[in-house]
Order: sequence, then C-alpha cells, then structure tokens
Amino acid sequence: MKLNSVELLGELEWRGLLFQSTDADALRKELEHPVSFYCGFDPTAASLHHGNLVQIILLRHLQNAGHKPFCVVGGATGLIGDPRMSGERNMNDEETVREWGKKVGSQLTKYLKIDGENAVQLLNNYDWTSKLTAIDFLRSVGKNFRVGSMIAKDTVKTRLEGEGLSYTEFSYQVLQGYDFYILNRDYGVKLQTGGQDQWGNLTSGLDLIHKMTGESVHVMTTPLVTKADGSKFGKSEGGAIWLDPEMMSPYEFYQFWLNVQDSEVVKLLKVFTFLGRDEIERLEAEVESNPGRREAQSVLAAEVTRFVHGDTALNEAVSASKALFGLSDLTELSAKVLGTALSGVEVFEFEGETQLGQLFVQTKLCASFSDFVRTVKAGGVYVNNEKVLDAKSNVDQKMLLNGGFLVLRKGKKSIAGAKMKGSE
Repeated sequence: MKLNSVELLGELEWRGLLFQSTDADALRKELEHPVSFYCGFDPTAASLHHGNLVQIILLRHLQNAGHKPFCVVGGATGLIGDPRMSGERNMNDEETVREWGKKVGSQLTKYLKIDGENAVQLLNNYDWTSKLTAIDFLRSVGKNFRVGSMIAKDTVKTRLEGEGLSYTEFSYQVLQGYDFYILNRDYGVKLQTGGQDQWGNLTSGLDLIHKMTGESVHVMTTPLVTKADGSKFGKSEGGAIWLDPEMMSPYEFYQFWLNVQDSEVVKLLKVFTFLGRDEIERLEAEVESNPGRREAQSVLAAEVTRFVHGDTALNEAVSASKALFGLSDLTELSAKVLGTALSGVEVFEFEGETQLGQLFVQTKLCASFSDFVRTVKAGGVYVNNEKVLDAKSNVDQKMLLNGGFLVLRKGKKSIAGAKMKGSE
C-alpha cells in the first residue's frame, strides 16, 4: 500500500506540527508505506498535560494516514528524570511512578484508535530496562556512546555551565536511546517523535541503532508551542493544563481554551484540532473582521474539549459557561455540573441566614461592605444572574440552586460561589 507522504508532511508542516526531522527525502520515502513509529511518555505526574497532547495529536495524524503508533510509558525513565534546563528533578518512589504510569497508559489509549491493523500498542520501558544489569548496560549499550557527544547536547551543556548535572540525569539519553533500539529490534519501529527540546535524546537512539545494527531510522520533532511574545504557552491559574478531569475539570479546561488571545487562536486551531484547512482559514478571516464574536475561540474550546473529554463533558461545560455568565438559566444545571463549574473559582461555605454583602466580601468579590453597597447602587451585583437591588438583603432559602449553591457575580466577569453547609 502506497501512502501520500508528501501530502502528510505538508499538512503537518502547515499545522505547525513539524519542526525538525532527519533526512527529509529519506523520511518522505519511508512514509510512502505504513511505518511503525513511537513516542515516549514519562509518568512525572498523575496525568498527561497539554504538552503531551501535542504529541498525541501528531500520533493521531500519523495513525489516520495509515501508520502504526506505539506509545511507550516511561516506567524506567520516569524513575530517572529527563534533564531540565534548570534544576535537578525530584525523584519519585517506584510505587508512585508505577501508579502514575497506569494512569498515563489509560489516558493514551483514549485518544488513539485501538482497533484495526494500525491500532495503537502500549508498552512500558520498565519491562526491558529492569532486566539489564549494570554490567550489561555499560558493556552492551554504554560503550556505543561518546561522552563528548553527550555533553554537547543543549540541555546537558546548559546544566554543566550552571549548577551541574548528576550522573543519573546524564544517563537519561542512553536509556531513551536504548528504548528506540528495543522498539526497532522487537517491533520494527522506524520513526520516533517528540518535542523539539528532545532532539538530542531522540538522535541518541538513531545513533545507537546505526552502530549496533547498521540500520537507518528516523526522528521527527514538533515545535514548542509558545505565545506571540515567545513565552511558554499553557499555564492556567492553577498550573498545568491537565487532561485528567479529576485534576482539571472539563469546565476549567474548556474555559482555558475559550480565553486564548486573538493573536494565538489560529495557531492553536492548527495544532490542537483536526479541522480542515478551509474551516481554519474561514475562522482566521473571522478573527480579522469580527474579533468581538470570538467564534474561533469557541470552536477551539469545543474541538479540544470534545477530543479530550467527550461530547457529554463538552455539553456540560458549554451549558455551565453560558449559565454562569447569564446567558441561560442556572436552575437547569444539576448539582454535579454546577459544582464542577464552580470548582475553578472561590467557593465559600455559609450557615443559615447570611447577609449577601458578607458573602461578597468573604469571597473577595468586594473589598469591603461599603464597596458592596456602592456596587449594588451602581447595578453591578448579581446573585444567580439576578441583579441585587437591596444592599441589606439576606440569603433566602428560595435562592439556593441545586446542591445548595449560589452564584455570585460582580460586573460581567468576576464570579465566585457560595454553598450552604449541609446541602447536598
């Protein structure tokens, strides 16, 4: 079966998913036929995040084009830690890494096809690395690496010029190179993918395979996704953009993508969605001609949330978003959806009859009671999307939404929650 590799690589480049690769002509020829390829995911947390999502989407594009993905959970490399530009990584205990590895593995199989000839195959590098003795490692693997070349890697060089680097992290590139050798030897894998900051680790495997077997293989990297000013993209107020709904609710996840800047949205549509070129170019024109509609952001948030969390979670996130900002009826939301929607804001628990002004101060929507009074007079205080007219009002039992919640809002966008203690 011959595949259109020119079209595939052109599409990846247009989307901003192709930064660097080994010999372009040789890679293009390799991809004319179904290729087994892999990407590694170290369990450094209990969930994957938006940076991993870039790799997952690249894998899905390659899989959709007819190639077979292997996902390698770093049960071994996760115990070592990939060197960072600054600071030694904290070493997690084996049980923690094992549990995180299971979670990461279960996430990966959600996003890639698990049936058919090119179904994703999930592996764990602990299965082969743990069988190596120190002598085996040094004699059969380590002898193929030259220290001068290892030191020349950008991350290693930066660390050595600063605070230094432990032998543990220095050895990471050898372990990752050995992974590629095993994948090539046992599964016929010809291509490894990763982020552009992984280039040194990826080429370690390429060099190792060439020295041990003489075979030529390939590596491909994606660009780091950055903001227009060059700063790192993908930090929410609480930290990383996690894919696990227990670590970041689908509502918060949806809101993150909904709030990206106009200058970022088209680039993110290309990277993080599977929308066609015509639709993305239409949305790009819409950003230019009618930015106030924010249609591109709405489409981006919907597409990424659907891919990561599914249609049901997306619909709940959209409903909660509309209701919280006064575009639909809050009473239609279940206690679960309302609680999830409020998980990203301050929620204050109160007992019995409480002054509304007290809640607005305690949730920090208003700096003081006098600030609350002034805002009421200006028409800027809302409870459950209803304007508050009397600054002396108390919470009434009839005000409570499902689950005993109140949605407090100052102006158009400043939102907090309150919940009566004991409410279910």
